[in-house]
Amino acid sequence: MRIIQVSDLHIGGLFKQESFDILVKEVNDELKPDVLIISGDLTDDGLYFQFEQAKRELSKFTCKNIIIFPGNHDYRHTGYLVFREFFPSASALGSKVYKFSDPKNPNHSIIVTTVGTARADRDEGEVGYRQNLWLNKVLKKYGNSWDPKGKGAATATTTTSTTDNQKKTVTKIVAMHHHLIAIPDTGYTNVVGISDAGDVLTTCQANNVDLVICGHKHRPWLWDFGKMKIAYAGTACSWRYRGVFEDTYNIIDLEDGKSMKIDIKIVGGERMPLSEIVKRYDPEARVTHIADMMSPH
Repeated sequence: MRIIQVSDLHIGGLFKQESFDILVKEVNDELKPDVLIISGDLTDDGLYFQFEQAKRELSKFTCKNIIIFPGNHDYRHTGYLVFREFFPSASALGSKVYKFSDPKNPNHSIIVTTVGTARADRDEGEVGYRQNLWLNKVLKKYGNSWDPKGKGAATATTTTSTTDNQKKTVTKIVAMHHHLIAIPDTGYTNVVGISDAGDVLTTCQANNVDLVICGHKHRPWLWDFGKMKIAYAGTACSWRYRGVFEDTYNIIDLEDGKSMKIDIKIVGGERMPLSEIVKRYDPEARVTHIADMMSPH
C-alpha cells in the first residue's frame, strides 16, 4: 500500500510550474500511489483565480483516491468561503474519515483521518475542543482501547477475526496542515503549530495512531516516537524553501500492516529515508542539500 504526501504548492507568484509538471509525471507514471494526500496550502493567497488554477493542476493526477484539505494560506482573503466550491470532497471544517483496503492484503485496512487546523486569516492553527472529541471518537471506533496504567492495551492496531490464524490489522493515520510538534528552523511554536497541540497529541497517543503527517512550514522532518511517527513534508513546487532547498514530497509504503517506510523524494531527483534528514542535521550549518546526501547510481 503506497501513500504519497504532496504539500504546500503555493499556487501564485512563487509557484514553480515546471517542478509541478515533473511531479505529476513521477507520481502518475512511476510511483502510482494507492492514495495521494495534498496536505494544504494549495494556493499562496486564497484568491479565486489561484483556486481555479489549483483545481486545473490537481486534475492532472490520475490517482483514484485523492485527499485534499486546506492550509492557512488557503484561508486568506476569504478563501475559506470558496475552498469547497473547487474541492467539494473536502469537509467544511477539514475533518473527514477515509477508509482504504490494502490491495495486497485483504486483512489490512488503512484509516486516514483529516483534521482541520486552518483558521480564517490566521497563520497559527487550532483543532478545537469539539473536533478533538470527534477525532477521539473516530479513532476509538477502529479499535485499541487505551489503559493509562499500561495494562491491557492493544498492540500495533491489531484486532483478531473469528479465526485465530487470520488477523485484521488497521493502520491509523492522522493528517493535518499545521505542525503537531515543533521542528527545527521553523520559528515560534505558537505560530508554527496548533494552539491545542497537547490535547491532540494525547488523543493520538491514547488511540495508538501510527502516523501523523503535517505540512505548513516547508521543512522536511521526522519525529520517531516508536509506535507513532510524525512526518513533515517540504514544499513540492514553490520557491518557499526552508532549510531544505529542493522541491520535495514524501512517499509512505505500508507492508501488510507490519512495517512502514517513509521516504523523501526530490522532484526530478533521488529518494532517501526521511529519517536521514534528521540523522544528518547539522545544528550549526542548518542547511540541508538533500542531493549532496545521496549516492549517485
